[in-house]
Amino acid sequence: MLKNHLIHPTISSVLAAAGHHARILIADGNYPASSKLGPNAQLVHLNLMPGVVTCNQVLEAVLSAVPVEAVNTMMYEKTGAYALDADPPVWDDYRQTMAAAKVELDLEPIEKWAFYDAVATPDHVLTIQTADQQRFANVLLTIGVRMD
Repeated sequence: MLKNHLIHPTISSVLAAAGHHARILIADGNYPASSKLGPNAQLVHLNLMPGVVTCNQVLEAVLSAVPVEAVNTMMYEKTGAYALDADPPVWDDYRQTMAAAKVELDLEPIEKWAFYDAVATPDHVLTIQTADQQRFANVLLTIGVRMD
């Protein structure tokens, strides 16, 4: 039995095989996961019904299993139909989850189209599709080095 919070067998397997600089996308329910996927990435669907599971729940589980050296969010749009005038509320949830996991990193937003490009790299090993309905909840983690 595993001690960390992450017990999903496929996700655990991919993370166990991943190394330094590998990228993990935790995608919200609106992310086009089937068409925006790195060439080496596996896609795991955890989208049971709207809102179940959330990106933040998956973030908590993944942070319990691997060290990370970067946490990127998709920058929100400031104009148009999906525009926001401040950081999405979910980003504060991420900061709290990261603090609880003792991850001392800042969220680093990436412009929307550059975010898609960052996911399309060979280093992208896993997308976990959630059913999170919050706008701009996508989070891209870069695996770091285990220091203990």
